[in-house]
Amino acid sequence: MDSCDVLIVGGGPAGSSCAWGLRHSGLDVVILDKQVFPRDKVCGGWITPGVLTDLGIDPLEYRRERMLQPITGFRVGCIGSSALETGYGEPVSYGIRRREFDDYLLRRSGARLLLGTALTRLEQSTPGWVANGQIKARVVIGAGGHFCPVAGLAGGKKSGEPAVVAQETEFEMDAGRLAGCRIRKETPELYFCSDMKGYGWCFRKRNVLNVGLGRADPHRLSAHVTAFLEFLKSAGRIAFDVPPLQGHAYLLDGTSTRSIVGDGVLLAGDAAGLAHPQSGEGIRPAVESGLLAAKTILAANGSYERKRLDAYAALLARRRRPWSMNAGRYLPSQWTGFLGRSLLRSRWFVRNVVLKEWFLHARAAVTEIDLAAASETATGAPFRGHNGKRTAS
Repeated sequence: MDSCDVLIVGGGPAGSSCAWGLRHSGLDVVILDKQVFPRDKVCGGWITPGVLTDLGIDPLEYRRERMLQPITGFRVGCIGSSALETGYGEPVSYGIRRREFDDYLLRRSGARLLLGTALTRLEQSTPGWVANGQIKARVVIGAGGHFCPVAGLAGGKKSGEPAVVAQETEFEMDAGRLAGCRIRKETPELYFCSDMKGYGWCFRKRNVLNVGLGRADPHRLSAHVTAFLEFLKSAGRIAFDVPPLQGHAYLLDGTSTRSIVGDGVLLAGDAAGLAHPQSGEGIRPAVESGLLAAKTILAANGSYERKRLDAYAALLARRRRPWSMNAGRYLPSQWTGFLGRSLLRSRWFVRNVVLKEWFLHARAAVTEIDLAAASETATGAPFRGHNGKRTAS
């Protein structure tokens, strides 16, 4: 039987970030994923500069062989209406291709890789867990996305979860499609549904176009997608049919009822339901949670019972969220739609709330969050690490 200290199930940004955070710890870390990398991943595929900062990625080095499309502005409006354009004059985000980005993070993580192997069984042992009857681990990280098997097998997944549903496609445009595309590479376009329960997007990365729509209300998703695609044509943004769209789902931060911490187990990224409430972005929350999971494991100093890992939930809660993330959640739906459509005609609101707070998330690196302070929030007592000393960040 193989054994390791930390078994990470899922090789996406959450899992690879956790492994990267443990790379100098001396712990034996294994990443298990049912896919063989590089693999395709349905995702809008843009990252904020904070992701590069948190992971210590040099953008010049990364873009030598991979897509890193600078974003210097946005077009924002409602489906069926005109849009406002906001420019920044410098890169405020970057477009990536998940096939490249995830493989890059995985290969540099420093973990042992078991790819092409699904998790089918997870049983508690003393101490820790046994995966698939073959891998013994002291702690397991569930980082396999919304349908992560750890969330179900370890008892963290609840029924009736209010998932966001989305459909999208990403494809390379030939010469004919390039001629019929008015989406500029540096300016993604965002169009909110009239009821403010979702939005559609068009994002061009060189000759690659990503188009999709997501909604917090799953009813009639296909009809909303069809209406959005027809709007893009009627507005002259694209002059061609897009390939078939693929569906996926995720949970918004603050809506999940999953247990993200247990004895010898943590959930990270979409497995924990951490997507940003207004934008639905999942990459930065995945990276943040992976790094915070690593920080928690290091501070636990080899003792992975729940009371030693509870600080992880407090760390996630201490991530700074703007006040507007929950704005409108408790208003009647007809008020939300009317107010939202009105505000989206305001350049100030689009620039300072929609873009700055909802989509760009300009804030300090997550690694600066104080583990000791988070632990005191969770337990009411200072966190004592190795040799009984108070743990610092």
